[in-house]
Amino acid sequence: MEKYIEKFIRYLEIEKNYSRHTILNYRLDLKSFQEFLGPIELEKIDYLTLRKYLAALREKSLASRSIARRLSALRSFFRFLARDGYLKVNPILSISSPKSEKHLPQFMTEEEVKKLIESAFAKNDSDLRGLRDRAVLETFYSTGIRISELAALSLDDVDFIGGVVTVKGKGKKERMVPIGDTATMAIRKYLQKRKKESPALFLNRSARRITDRGIRNIVGKYIRLAGLKSKVCPHTFRHSFATHLLNRGADLRTVQELLGHANLATTQIYTHLTTERLKSVYDKAHPRA
Repeated sequence: MEKYIEKFIRYLEIEKNYSRHTILNYRLDLKSFQEFLGPIELEKIDYLTLRKYLAALREKSLASRSIARRLSALRSFFRFLARDGYLKVNPILSISSPKSEKHLPQFMTEEEVKKLIESAFAKNDSDLRGLRDRAVLETFYSTGIRISELAALSLDDVDFIGGVVTVKGKGKKERMVPIGDTATMAIRKYLQKRKKESPALFLNRSARRITDRGIRNIVGKYIRLAGLKSKVCPHTFRHSFATHLLNRGADLRTVQELLGHANLATTQIYTHLTTERLKSVYDKAHPRA
């Protein structure tokens, strides 16, 4: 089983060009399946084996979304094995995905975003960390990019004159995303005080490229300082970015391109948020609501 997993991972890296984060998730999901199976030959994995695995996942009280993700990894794995002739019969074809619960993404109000960002400030012109944190938060909200995309930004990716950043998204696909003047100004202030020469846009304490975890720590710190609700997390910036654009009249297709979503259906969940807002305003304003 081990060698087939490694063959599949190499396929994802070389042929599919998947991101490091996506490949890591595939590896973890397949390792979990391998641990459940124990010493078993590949050809002996059948429909019943897979049903037992799904039952074991449900016994762990995993959310439907988590189970669906693991099942998706197995579908890709067995499809690869069948396509390349390692399996004569694909055992997962008869397995249906569990229905996932629909959760509306959490988002901040415009006032909450302002409060959060403004809680990061430089005590003086030499406060490099404060300047960096403010630039990170401004860039995060201004572009709506993912944490991994933010961490991967390099100096050359920012066009200060054109007001756009080049983002390397999922599957290593590049897209151009506008960035506002407030964010570029915050980046300029940070870079003017940064002494370390580096191609990376944002650096950590060790003067190395900041990591995903480093950005999460920064956002978490100012969520606490701003006294925001506990459900706010780093990814809430992205949800807020999309929701605020739609609330102010942006069309769904444009928001899809800005977020780097491959399918419009992924973006459409944000229309539920704007619909809820409209209903709330209607209920408060209409005399016979």
